[in-house]
Amino acid sequence: MKTGKLFVFSAPSGSGKTTIVRNVLKENPDFVFSISATTRKCRKMETHRKDYFFITEEEFKRNIAENKFVEWEQFYGYYYGTLKSFIDSNIHEGRSVVFEVDVKGAIQIKNHYPEAVLIFVKPPSLEILKQRLIERKTECEEDLKKRFERMEMELSYESHFDHVVINESLQNAIEEVKKIIELNKMGEEK
Repeated sequence: MKTGKLFVFSAPSGSGKTTIVRNVLKENPDFVFSISATTRKCRKMETHRKDYFFITEEEFKRNIAENKFVEWEQFYGYYYGTLKSFIDSNIHEGRSVVFEVDVKGAIQIKNHYPEAVLIFVKPPSLEILKQRLIERKTECEEDLKKRFERMEMELSYESHFDHVVINESLQNAIEEVKKIIELNKMGEEK
């Protein structure tokens, strides 16, 4: 029987990981995107069970106590986490799961699922990364400062990943990721 694979992407904000992940999902329609649980409120364009599992803080903390998360983190006052049940049901049904998580979450997933493939998307330089974040104009000054402070910590985790893809050219980075996925899709049969 075919068992799904886990492909875990992580990178500092502005590295291009979301664009790369979207391409992976488009190229592999049989893959599913890991839906995280969160305590933050649902935004206008988001849907429960499609974008996130929107749950209360009380429910999130109960899930932590019951060890139902593979990884979880608190960012900017809200909790985010990946439910074991979501992963297990998909891989046992033969679907590969694609994750977009922070570096610490990626390490936690690898600890629970040693066969997970960790892919770190790295910017060509810290200066270019900062410029990309400024140019995309999605964060206020205070949020930019928080992201800049976090970048060095995130980059320090690179050595914990199975693959490091430098995103100097988005198309080249996408091609490199395609090769990594093809290489790791082999031998899926169990």
